[in-house]
Amino acid sequence: MTRSSALLPLALSLAALAGCSSIENLVSGDKLDYRTQGNRTPGLEVPPDLTQLARDSRYAPTGGAVSASTIQNAPAATTGAAVQQTATAVAPAQIGDVRIEREGNQRWLVTPMTPEQLWPRLQAFWKDNGFTLVLDQSATGLMETDWNENRAKLPQDFIRRSIGRVFDSAYSTGELDKFRTRVERTASGSEVYISHRGAEEVYTSQQKDSTTWQPRPTDPQLEAAFLARLMQKLGVTEEAAQSAVANAPAVPARARIVPGQSAATLQVDDSFDRAWRRVGLALDRSGFTVEDRDRAQGLYFVRYVDPKDIGKGEPGFFAKLFGKADAAGGPQRYRIQVKGDGERSSVAVLNAQGAPDAGENSQRIVTLLLDELK
Repeated sequence: MTRSSALLPLALSLAALAGCSSIENLVSGDKLDYRTQGNRTPGLEVPPDLTQLARDSRYAPTGGAVSASTIQNAPAATTGAAVQQTATAVAPAQIGDVRIEREGNQRWLVTPMTPEQLWPRLQAFWKDNGFTLVLDQSATGLMETDWNENRAKLPQDFIRRSIGRVFDSAYSTGELDKFRTRVERTASGSEVYISHRGAEEVYTSQQKDSTTWQPRPTDPQLEAAFLARLMQKLGVTEEAAQSAVANAPAVPARARIVPGQSAATLQVDDSFDRAWRRVGLALDRSGFTVEDRDRAQGLYFVRYVDPKDIGKGEPGFFAKLFGKADAAGGPQRYRIQVKGDGERSSVAVLNAQGAPDAGENSQRIVTLLLDELK
């Protein structure tokens, strides 16, 4: 028992070093290559579900994020339990005017630049990395890339090195990635969230003569790697960006399911402002389409479209999972309600009419959100 206890810190240290190393390898330049076009797999069709509505004045946030410098410079009289709780709620890695904050496996970038100043840099950033934007709406703070292939994953064997430059179309990784960027205005600048969605090509028959695309899990390391690259775009050195993203400390689980409620409900250890933004990122990463949002009421109006069903006319696995179809023949709609209560918030699932929903589908929804928010 004593020996096991002694080995535990070593194991945790090795795991942390492995995480840092993998992120640094991704950022280093030769592990991510979306710019080599070749004869790429045809782009997946973007359905109308991914279009967003124009910005409403209701979306303007009423508060900002608490920075590490504010906590550090707090008077001695206020450095008690309340300030300690605030300091551990979001663990920052401060580098000049740009920093990374992290909760669980979610990371985001904080900058003093306004969304208006930041937007053209984000457009150039994704273009420089080999992506085409299919959603570019500065009014709503949403940007989304087209599906693209990381050509750095292709094996560099003798045949590939010999004829790959000529017959590049014969090679494919069988994986596609797309990224959504969400920009939130704060009292002191902006917060930038990058969420990943992946798809993989799988065989549909034993003869392996036909394939289809299906979703693959979100990759937090890819998100972290692009956040590090974005920091470099904003003027941070490569070494400092890698360190900031890899070493941003995580905090303990901050979300849990609350049983016995009239609606499927989560409790999140964040104030409303922070919970609102984190729920928005969780919805992006879970594949939901946000059709509208009403920040004054704390409501996200959502529906889900599975990546493997883009371009098809029938609901996919997750669409069926969350209800076969509504009257219009598409996935069912829900409202995700965020309510703040001091330093905590609740996240509840409502049906399309706004009534509390504790059904099987709603329980699955809060489980998906819990995986992103905990």
